[in-house]
Amino acid sequence: MRVPNSVVLPVGTHVDCCQEQEVAEKTDDIMARIAAMLAQRKSNLAYFIDNLESSEEPKFYMDQWERLKEMESFTLTILNLVAVNCTDHRDIKKLEATILDHVKNEELFPEVVRVLPPVYRQVEAAIVDIAQSEEMAGHGMMDLQYLLSKLSQHKHLASLGRELLQDILRYLHRIGLVVWYEEIKHLESTVFLQPTFLITMFKLLVRYRLVQQLESIS
Repeated sequence: MRVPNSVVLPVGTHVDCCQEQEVAEKTDDIMARIAAMLAQRKSNLAYFIDNLESSEEPKFYMDQWERLKEMESFTLTILNLVAVNCTDHRDIKKLEATILDHVKNEELFPEVVRVLPPVYRQVEAAIVDIAQSEEMAGHGMMDLQYLLSKLSQHKHLASLGRELLQDILRYLHRIGLVVWYEEIKHLESTVFLQPTFLITMFKLLVRYRLVQQLESIS
């Protein structure tokens, strides 16, 4: 909701725990809840904007007003929910195919036809090699400056600069090859070359009824 022109694909899991009719009913319910949530968001933004505009000193709230107007202009495309049984490999392949079909849709992703400079592909291939090398730690974390020095050891990347690398990392972050939290001060100099490590860590820390599980420990 805070990113311009976002595209969201809802995925419903644990289909194997439901009857066929249940899956259809839950799918309709989830999509209805999402629609209601988006309508509520639009209403809330309009309400806050109106409050600022009708305040006694609206000029004092110009920054807030501009931010709210910016958020109001963001489009959010919600695709049809895909229900999957995670224990069935065929369903995983079906989800994969659905994602690829959507990603190749030029109406949803106009940039899909953009041609990237060769250096983007070269850096991507080099990062994959580094991530898969024996010297890479299991957590896959690497200092940004150290990553630049490693990449610069490649003959065709000897002139690679920090600014260009950051541009390429933003692209690789968007496609999910790496994770780089450049907007978080404490993490801006760290690149996660193996996003699966973060997924595993989040699964351990963020899970259903975690608070109750912790409270049950004497």
